[in-house]
Amino acid sequence: METDAIGDEKIEETKLRQMTILSQPIQKKRERPENFEEERDLCVKYFEQWSEQDQLDFVEQLISRMCHYQHGHINAFLKPMLQRDFITALPKKGLDHVAEQILSYLDAKSLSACELVCKEWYRVISDGMLWKKLIERMVLTDPLWKGLAERRGWGQHLFRPKPGETPQNHQFYRKLYPRIIQDIEQIETNWRCGRHNLQKIQCRSENSKGVYCLQYDDNKIVSGLRDNTIKIWDRNNLECVQVLTGHTGSVLCLQYDDQVIISGSSDSTVRVWNVHTGEMVNTLIHHCEAVLHLRFQHGMMVTCSKDRSIAVWDMQSPTDINLRRVLVGHRAAVNVVDFDDKYIVSASGDRTIKVWSTSTCEFVRTLNGHKRGIACLQYRDRLVVSGSSDNTIRLWDIECGACLRILEGHEELVRCIRFDNKRIVSGAYDGKIKVWDLQAALDPRAPAGTLCLRTLVEHSGRVFRLQFDEFQIVSSSHDDTILIWDFLNVPPPDPPARSPARTYTYVSNTEQVFLDQVDVPAEDATDDGS
Repeated sequence: METDAIGDEKIEETKLRQMTILSQPIQKKRERPENFEEERDLCVKYFEQWSEQDQLDFVEQLISRMCHYQHGHINAFLKPMLQRDFITALPKKGLDHVAEQILSYLDAKSLSACELVCKEWYRVISDGMLWKKLIERMVLTDPLWKGLAERRGWGQHLFRPKPGETPQNHQFYRKLYPRIIQDIEQIETNWRCGRHNLQKIQCRSENSKGVYCLQYDDNKIVSGLRDNTIKIWDRNNLECVQVLTGHTGSVLCLQYDDQVIISGSSDSTVRVWNVHTGEMVNTLIHHCEAVLHLRFQHGMMVTCSKDRSIAVWDMQSPTDINLRRVLVGHRAAVNVVDFDDKYIVSASGDRTIKVWSTSTCEFVRTLNGHKRGIACLQYRDRLVVSGSSDNTIRLWDIECGACLRILEGHEELVRCIRFDNKRIVSGAYDGKIKVWDLQAALDPRAPAGTLCLRTLVEHSGRVFRLQFDEFQIVSSSHDDTILIWDFLNVPPPDPPARSPARTYTYVSNTEQVFLDQVDVPAEDATDDGS
């Protein structure tokens, strides 16, 4: 008990001493006791003999008896001791790869900042080829970067170099990155400003004119025509390289993959073609009126018809396709279908969109809102975008059935629509293609007048079908043409015309001053000092 009392007295004395120190001005020079150094060395000697835990306990007790001013000094002393330049320290321990791995997760802005920290950090970034790895990561995760790598040619310098090829150094990739960013920004500007390079394919249909459907890749465009044929066009020279015949009515819809082309026609049939040879390998006869649309993926196909029904098919092979289920519920022609692993979505002339379960084919819900028949839609994740003969486009949440936004601007029936993560592109019977800002459309605060980024007018007839990616739109029309709108390879805009210089001649005439304005070409304008 006496020991505790003595301890408490010492604590009180310490507090009083701290208050006295705080209240008194700090003296620059102080006198130390004569035996200070001896006592300090003795304390250090004892301290070094203790275990780490005992040392910690002692220091904690010591710090607890100090004043706030002393704590600040200790903090300033400890701060640099606690900091560790691990990027510099790791290579010294033979762990360069760990330092490189840590920095490889940074974005471009952070990586640029790290290069400026010190020479050692710059060396780690340079030796680890981290700018190259950053570009490779973007190419693997972003389709825009992947497409640019293929189209601009710098993709050949990524990943593993070709045998016998001299690998590029760090500086090559360091300079390449800002060029890529500049390219991406220019593409976005071209989309927003409507700057494009236009190519045209004249389909030259012999009888009835019109291109109802299409799909494209880097090598070809496959189109379905009103003259009952499927024509395949070479992307390089835009020449027709193959014509598939067999349908006895207009080809209204098609889709292809690396094995087959599947087409639907007003002759009520679905036909399957070998994509390499063009040979017809199967004909499916089920619908009793025109097949208006079809989609297939992962061994399953969905077709829809003017007969108001939807057919779900199992695809074992091009020659082994069997009907699984017929979905009935629409009260008018079913114009379009789309599906994924969760839902089948259909739209009809009866003004409704119906949602069905992909696995069970059972009806789920109806989306109501359009004032007239629905001509087109696309479905992905939770979003459905539809176009109608009420001249509007609607965005829907498929899970709750809510209409998220109505886009107005087309003057006639909206015939085709596609969207990606950035934009919606729509084509209509008014002959116009409109580009919309998808992210703004999903924001309820965005004003309606800001949603349409650009209207493209080149077709002289109704726009029937379009497809697009980050670099281009490919569209087809009743005017018997296919147009390729290229937003990547755009000629630089002409420099703005220089406004002519103005010179003014003042003519004095008794009581009046008359001003004559004379136009002089800018390069001829002179100042004679008068």
